[in-house]
Amino acid sequence: MVATPEKQQHTHEELPTKDRVAVLLMGYGEVESYEDFANYNEQALNLLTAKFAPVPTWIYPPLAKLLALFDRHEWGHTHHDFISPHNAIFEQQRAGIEKNLQAKWGNSIQVFKAFNFCAPFLPDQVLAEIHNQGFEKVLIYPLLVVDSIFTSGIAVEQVNNALASISQGEEHWVKGLRYIPSFYNQPDYIDLMAKLVEEKISSDLGTAYLPSQIGIVLMNHGCPHKAKGFTSGITESQALYDLVRDKLINRYPLISVGWLNHDTPLIEWTLPNAQQAASNLIQLGAKAVIFMPIGFATENHETLLDVHHIIHALEKRHPNVNYIQMACVNDNPEFLAMAAEWANDHIAELMNEEAMAVNPQLAGSHHHHHHH
Repeated sequence: MVATPEKQQHTHEELPTKDRVAVLLMGYGEVESYEDFANYNEQALNLLTAKFAPVPTWIYPPLAKLLALFDRHEWGHTHHDFISPHNAIFEQQRAGIEKNLQAKWGNSIQVFKAFNFCAPFLPDQVLAEIHNQGFEKVLIYPLLVVDSIFTSGIAVEQVNNALASISQGEEHWVKGLRYIPSFYNQPDYIDLMAKLVEEKISSDLGTAYLPSQIGIVLMNHGCPHKAKGFTSGITESQALYDLVRDKLINRYPLISVGWLNHDTPLIEWTLPNAQQAASNLIQLGAKAVIFMPIGFATENHETLLDVHHIIHALEKRHPNVNYIQMACVNDNPEFLAMAAEWANDHIAELMNEEAMAVNPQLAGSHHHHHHH
């Protein structure tokens, strides 16, 4: 027998499709062009606001346009045409996680990114691409610290809408599915958060302050208290804060949670907000305050602009305090390695399990029981 040359060139394509897994890494995505604001806001209102505010849907388009004017003013005029680095950082995260996973699994794993609100990476567009590339097994992986209806909840909602629209024939193309909701309590993430804070203190504050004079505001994503019975994110966010605080409190007694809320009227948000948290620590004698976003893995306008505003407001009231704004984990190599590690067990399960066969048409046959 003579080995045919074509065979050797396509080793990766010979992998049976059942041993390939598409990792769908999901994030919010942020607008990079001002023209997209109204559209982005309308998407966000449809997916997010509907979950906790009693707002009729007809109001979304005009409200979105109105919000776009505010955004345009804030990002454009107040911040000299600020462009969010979120999407670029998310791409680095995607590439880094893929690199780590391929080191273990080879080309049988590919990592795709999807954004909740930004074409051309909307979940339906990306899932169509995954389907076109012949993948039959999907790991849904919102790269979000905390699980809530506003984070992974809308990710799953969008994935379900997309999967419903691209089913062909009798059998659904997806033969295996797994999901990673959040990583708020992963010990290696908690350790990294605490370590980053300690490194920042030693590099930027050195020996200028006693440890008891250094205030640490650990920032979580704000959560509305009422979310129509959906998971609001408060429980996991609080647990995350407690775990990181426990690592630091014996050395640095002045620590507070600080929630980054959206100031929506009529909605009761988690307290204290980050500004109130810092004021409280200053009242207790903090001469330096560090703002560390623990509830966000990827930089965005909240971690950048909102915190910038908060520090600006505090500087007016307490000019003698030293304020330090820390970055999210972003593309920190340690974080990307652990994020890949969290996916390994799920990938192994997907590869080892028999393909499931789901016939969407069967679902229709279960609806007839209630007719009289």
